Amino acid sequence: MTSPTAAHELAQVNIARLKAPLDSPQLKDFVDALDPVNAVADASDGFVWRLQSDSGNATDVPVLGDDWLIVNLSTWRDPNALTAFMYQGQHRELLSRRRDWFERLAEAATALWWVPAGHRPTVSEAESRLLHLREHGPTPHAFTLRTSFPPVAPAER
Repeated sequence: MTSPTAAHELAQVNIARLKAPLDSPQLKDFVDALDPVNAVADASDGFVWRLQSDSGNATDVPVLGDDWLIVNLSTWRDPNALTAFMYQGQHRELLSRRRDWFERLAEAATALWWVPAGHRPTVSEAESRLLHLREHGPTPHAFTLRTSFPPVAPAER
């Protein structure tokens, strides 16, 4: 039996505003953990794709016109796969230290949305979804893990 989300993948974007430059001593532990944590993500059950530049990560990809923001953009089989990666192992350890490296943002910093299987969202698309979530709250167009929506067939959109 085919999974109801087989025709769709879950896209996720999260942004963070750095407290210091990436090459600063304050961010050394974060930068040193990027490659190992990305390798764990790449090998995780349900992982599909992540945005990366020639650096192997996306820390040098501009987002929302703010030089202090970094972006993480990826696609997953479903919310359970994303959640399993986020809250286990090295990524969980990094999450627990995020206040050491990143400012607390007053607005939503993470958005989720369904994409057709095989679609690779752009940063522009991710920015649009994040801004939509900030303006309208969770909807089928952009939502959160806490308030999620199932994928919709094209005719239902």
